Amino acid sequence: MGTIQLRVAGAGLFYLFIFLSGYWLSHSGKPYNVIILTIHKLISLAAVVFLVITIYQINHVAKLGAIEWIASVVAGLFFLGTIITGGLLSTGKPMPAAILRLHQVTPFLTVLSTAATLYLLLSRK
Repeated sequence: MGTIQLRVAGAGLFYLFIFLSGYWLSHSGKPYNVIILTIHKLISLAAVVFLVITIYQINHVAKLGAIEWIASVVAGLFFLGTIITGGLLSTGKPMPAAILRLHQVTPFLTVLSTAATLYLLLSRK
């Protein structure tokens, strides 16, 4: 398996583990279990670091074009939105239903935008 396939597989595994730990967390009841919440947050942090390093390394080899940068920023903004809404939900305070709905939608937008970004970045010639 080549480097490109390993990076895509790595990103996919991170997202799979984020979704699984999020599902586990949501079904553990409130207040959230600190261990499960910590695992979920650490996996998310690791995914962000992995993606930033990937983008940095690809940019170091061959400078990214405008489309690649825009795709990277959009994916980053969706990831940030997912982290912010998740953080708000984990405070234990009552949140508007819109925050929960956003946290249910933004992970999927994050995955789609990250997949598109990785496709653009890793399919460059």
